[in-house]
Amino acid sequence: MQGLPGFCKGPLRERLAGIAGTAFTRVSYTAAVEALQAAAARGELDDPPAWGDDLSTAHERFLCDAVFAGPVVVHDYPKEIKAFYMRQNDDGRTVAAMDVLFPRCGEIVGGSQREERPDVLDARVAELGLDAAALAWSPRARAARAQRPCCG
Repeated sequence: MQGLPGFCKGPLRERLAGIAGTAFTRVSYTAAVEALQAAAARGELDDPPAWGDDLSTAHERFLCDAVFAGPVVVHDYPKEIKAFYMRQNDDGRTVAAMDVLFPRCGEIVGGSQREERPDVLDARVAELGLDAAALAWSPRARAARAQRPCCG
């Protein structure tokens, strides 16, 4: 907790105590962007993101503080703004990634599921024009890991 007080606005311990036991709102990236755009249409927000834009710290704080009044988990981000190795969702537009947003702070942690399907990973590498030879270890490493699941 040493670094968080400088990043977050206000007394962190009191806020943590205030939301202990509070349910986190879970919302898709698409729904979060729609909520921010609606707030902008009402004159409550100056710079709403378009779908596909990364959310700024100001957007993240607004979602927690003004839209959902508590901690939020945003999931299913556009694949274009996330790393190539994140697992693509069935819609072909988003990936299995999430950010945990905290009131008056914004993002405090992010995570994603890694792409375990070598054919999908190879296609994504090609789509982005990445050096497949330099990344050739990745599908093999992931396949080996699938035999022995781990948390990393």
